Amino acid sequence: MEIPDSIECIDCGQPARRLTPQPEEGWTPGDLIAYRCTGCNDRWDMVVASAEQTDAASARASEYRAAIAERHDSIPPPAPRSESIE
Repeated sequence: MEIPDSIECIDCGQPARRLTPQPEEGWTPGDLIAYRCTGCNDRWDMVVASAEQTDAASARASEYRAAIAERHDSIPPPAPRSESIE
C-alpha cells in the first residue's frame, strides 16, 4: 500500500510531512500515520483504511458533493444593488 510522504494541510495549504516511519512489513489497515504541517505546525493523524472502507467513503463523499451542488443550485442569486450617487 502506497502512503504519501507529505499531504496538503487543510488549514493553511502548506505541505505536512509524515512523521511515522514506514513499518518493515509495510502498511496495513488500521495503522496510525502522523503528519506535521510545515506552515501552521498542526499535527494530522490518519488511519490506513482498507479498500472496502475507501470505497464506502468515496461513495459517501460523492453523495455529499451531489447534495451540496443541489442545494447551491436551488439558492437564488442575490438581487442587484442599486446605488445612487448624490
